[in-house]
Formats: sequence, C-alpha cells, structure tokens
Amino acid sequence: MTATAPRFGPAPVRLLLAVTVLIGTVLGALLAGAGPASAHAALTGSNPKDGAVVATAPKQVTLTFSEQIAMGENSIRVLEPSGKRADKAEVRDLGSGGSVVYGVDLQAGLPNGTYTVAWQAVSADSHPVSGAFTFAIGAPSKTTVALPDEEAGGGVVGFLYGVARYASYAGFILLAGGAAFVLVCWQRGASVRPVQRLVVQGWITLTAATLAMLLLRTPYTGSGELGDAFDLGGLGDVLETKTGAALVSRLLLLGAAALFIAVLFGAYARREDAQEKKDLTFGLAVGGTVVAAGIGATWALSEHASTGVQPGLAMPVDVLHLLAVAAWLGGLAALLTALYREPSIERAAVRRFSTLAFTSVVVLAVTGIYQSWRQVGSWPALTGTSYGRLLLAKVALVAVMVAVAWISRRWTAQLAEAPAAEDTERHREETSDDDAADDEETAGEAAEDPARAAQLARQKAAVATAERRRVRESDTERSGLRRSVLAEAGVAVVLLAVTTVLTGTEPGRTEETARAAGAQAVEQAPAGPTEITLPFDTGGENGKGRLRLSLDPARSGSNEMNVWAESPDGKPLDAPEVKVSFTLKAKQIGPLPITPDRVAAGHWSANAVQIPMPGSWQVKVTVRTSDIDQTTIDKNITIG
Repeated sequence: MTATAPRFGPAPVRLLLAVTVLIGTVLGALLAGAGPASAHAALTGSNPKDGAVVATAPKQVTLTFSEQIAMGENSIRVLEPSGKRADKAEVRDLGSGGSVVYGVDLQAGLPNGTYTVAWQAVSADSHPVSGAFTFAIGAPSKTTVALPDEEAGGGVVGFLYGVARYASYAGFILLAGGAAFVLVCWQRGASVRPVQRLVVQGWITLTAATLAMLLLRTPYTGSGELGDAFDLGGLGDVLETKTGAALVSRLLLLGAAALFIAVLFGAYARREDAQEKKDLTFGLAVGGTVVAAGIGATWALSEHASTGVQPGLAMPVDVLHLLAVAAWLGGLAALLTALYREPSIERAAVRRFSTLAFTSVVVLAVTGIYQSWRQVGSWPALTGTSYGRLLLAKVALVAVMVAVAWISRRWTAQLAEAPAAEDTERHREETSDDDAADDEETAGEAAEDPARAAQLARQKAAVATAERRRVRESDTERSGLRRSVLAEAGVAVVLLAVTTVLTGTEPGRTEETARAAGAQAVEQAPAGPTEITLPFDTGGENGKGRLRLSLDPARSGSNEMNVWAESPDGKPLDAPEVKVSFTLKAKQIGPLPITPDRVAAGHWSANAVQIPMPGSWQVKVTVRTSDIDQTTIDKNITIG
C-alpha cells in the first residue's frame, strides 16, 4: 500500500539536524574558551588580606572558604620572596560555629618583603579548587615566586578526567537504558546481536571510564602531572576520600551488572516458555533497577547533590533524574540500533518506547525543576552565572529533543499502517525458495573446489545483506522514523556534553553566595591600605625628605599604621622622633595623639590605632631630624 508521509517530513528533520550541529558548534566554542571547571568552594577572606602590607610578620596565615573543603598537609604554602617555604607545613582547621577556616603557622624571624600564599583543596562536591595571593611584611619587594597560571583540575589531566566523566555518563546511559529498552519495550531484542553489543559496550565504557577516573584522581586534585596517575601512595589516599569510595563502589556494582547482562542475553534470551519468561522478566527488572540505582547513587553521593541545600532529599532525586535520563537516551540509542541493524522491529515495541520516553520526560521535568531551584536559587542567577546559562542551554536542547520525538510519534503512527513484519519475512522465504535451485546447481562444484565454496559463501552473504537493506530502505515509514530518531540522537549527544560540563560547574546558588560574601568583604575593608605622602623640611642639615603614612584598613575601629621616612635620594631617613595625631574637625574630635614604635631605620609602626568614626580626618605628623630641628606637616585622609 502507498504510505502517506506525516505532516513534518524529511526537510524539517534535516533542518533540526542542522540546528543541532550549529548548537553543538557554538556550545563547543563557548565551552572550549571557558577553561577548567569553576571552583565549587570560594575563598571569601584571608588574614593577612590579599595585597596587605603589615608592619611585623604575623604568627599565622588563615583562609576562610564559602563551604566545606578537604585539605592535605601541603594544601596551604606560604613562600618567601626567595621562594623558600615560610610556613611550618602543618594545616590546621580553625573553623567554629559553621565557619570554614584553615590556617598555617609561620616560622620565626621572617625577613621583610612580598610573600606568596598558594592554596589547593577539594570542595565537598569532589572538584579541585586552588588560588594564590600576596601580602608584604614591612614593604613590598620583588619576588621570585610566580603565581600559578593554571587552576586546579586543568591541563592535560583535567582534559582527560573530563573525557572520562563524559564517557562514564555515556556508558551508564547505554548500559541502563539499553537493558531497560529490552525488558520494557522489546523483549525479542535480548537475542538481537547489535543490541547486545550496544549494552555490553556501555558496560565496558563505564568500567574503563571509572578505572581511568580512579587513576587520574591523584593528579587531578593534586600535582596535575600525568605520571602521578600510577602513584600507589596517592591511589591509597584517594580510596580514603568520598569520591574514591564512590568510584570503588561503582566498580563493585558493575560486577553485579556483568552478571545481569549474562543472564539477560543468555538464559533470558533463550527462554521460550511464556510464564517462565514473564517471571524472569520481573526478576531481572527488579534486580536491574536496584543495580542501576546503586550505580546512579555513586554520582549522587559524591557530587553536587551531596552538598548544599537539602542533601538528604537531593540525592534520591538525583538518582531518579539519572535513571530517567538513561531510560530515555539509552532506549533511544537501542531503538536507533534496531532500526538500522535489524530487518524488522515490532510496532508495539516502538509504541512502548514512546510511552517509556514520555514517562521519562515527565520525571526529568519534575526532578529537573527541583534541581534547578536547588542549584540556581534565584532568577538573576539563571542568567548571571555560568551554571544558569548552561542550564538554559540544556533546557533548550531538551525542548528540541521533545519536538523531534513528537515527529517520531507521528512516524510511529504511520508505521502501524505499514505491512506487517511477517510479510517481509514471507518475502524473504519466497526469495530463498527461488534461490534454492541455484544453490543445488553450484553445490557439486563447490564441494570439489573449497576456494570456489568460500567465494560463493561470500557472494551469498553479500546478496542477503543487500536484500535486507533493500527491504529496509523501501519501507518509507521505517526510514522516516529512523531519520527522526537519528535527529534525536544527535541532539542527545550535545545534551550529554552540556550535562557533563554542568555537573562540573559551580552551582549558581554557590556562585551568588560567594560573590555576595566577597562584596561584603570588600565593603567592610578596602583591598589594601590607604597611603598618603607628606614632603617635609625641618630647616637643618639633612632636614629635607618625605614621609609615607599607611593606614590599614582605613576604617572606623582598629587600624594598623606605618610611617616611612625617606631622604630626597630615596634612602631611609632615620629621624630621631616621629609623632602622629588624628583630628576630625567636623565633629570636633581630637587631636588623637599616637607615638609609633621604631621598627627599622626610617620605619615606624603602631598597632591598634583606634579611629572612633568615619569621616575626613586631618593627619598631622611631627618629624624631628636633630635636637633642635623639627617640623609638623598635615594632610587629610578619608576613613570609611
């Protein structure tokens, strides 16, 4: 019979494929320029602050973070201007009352100059974070220490780890989704070799990717050197972490999955008794769901869902989300394989998959809305953060997939009107009967010549393959369905890439919180000290020069003051006496006298300089260069 094509034919499918390629290209360009995954725990404060100049060496350096992190013995390093370690290499947890604070004690007798603080840790959702900043003792100086250009988790190791993460998601989708397609939609598929290969390849891919992630974990969160992947000591440390335990658990569950595959494609495929097969289907469905949920939980227990808001609810929701993704995309891959590699597939199987896919999309929508609220938190974060923008791209891709799936449903409806698969099988049998006579004529010749027999076998196989392709291509409905499913699969590949990057990106809620904390820190204290310069001339010998006065943080409350005296040629001028006073004329406060202590030649300092309120304060400095030569100079300074 003549088939009537659906309203949306091959042209829109080609257009959707073109759009898919365009989206993939644009996203690839954006993500390629995005660098390593953003940090999931942010540095919100430090003491000393970045860029600060302190009069004397502090006893310790402390770092404050936005969320829980894991640190090792060398996670915080303080380096002298020469590059020598200035800390005691013992990281201490100083947090209390929910705050996340870590610190290291500094060695005694540190020289003046610029010091570099480099830190690296692992955030609660398994992603490495790092950073560096500088502060100065006495006065800034040149330093031989170069700040790291590459963030933790970058470079070749970061790329390979990202590829392994993508492969692990893809393998899980093919394994779990392919098996679900066989049990729920097309039980005859258990004996179809291409479908068997698809599921087994999913298992192999997931297993290999998990092993690769386990080996790469040490350099990924540490040195960044690929050779450290085979460091047994580092591997032992990884096994003691939450992520290491999750990866090992995944490998153990994959052992159970191997047994499941053996039964599914072995005893189950050969089972012919209807009741026995029904019972075995139920058993495999229950067992397979448990194993798949367990494998999905290894992601939920170690990544985004395990930290942040409502982790107790977020983890099971995340597992449900992963299972729905696998059922939809993995079933799609199995259907595409059947349409391309198998001569026939029952219409009922396609309709059952349509129902399974619809159910999966509903589950994805519900769980996705919850996950979006949990990870984004606000409308501004949806467009103002990397996570939010990637989430919008993912939603757009899902919408495209649903649109193509709707076209597939229309082709499925047309497929129901096409000749039954048994007609195709009958045609194949009639063709075989016609060829039987020819086979008998050549049988005698082939028996006498083995080479001729092999040639005839190859020719017969080629003819059979060509016949199957001809029958398959002549089915207009099947071809249309195949093209629309291929378009879905193309979008799914890009969708999986975006999802992989999304799971490695700092959640919008966390980014907004860290940004607010950073803004609050900037509001509470300037990035560096406020400094003024005052030229002076006492009138006596060597009485000319200039004073530099630094006030840190230049806010009401306790401040640290430093004064440097220099001669006209820029050398330190060691004056016998320097006095400072602060006056707020607008409020008739002051003068508040301060006598700084001499720190070194030409350098005086005073700690805990109390400024009672903000405003424009007049600073008066009296400098004496001899027993009789002195002068007082003044300048206004703004204190916040």
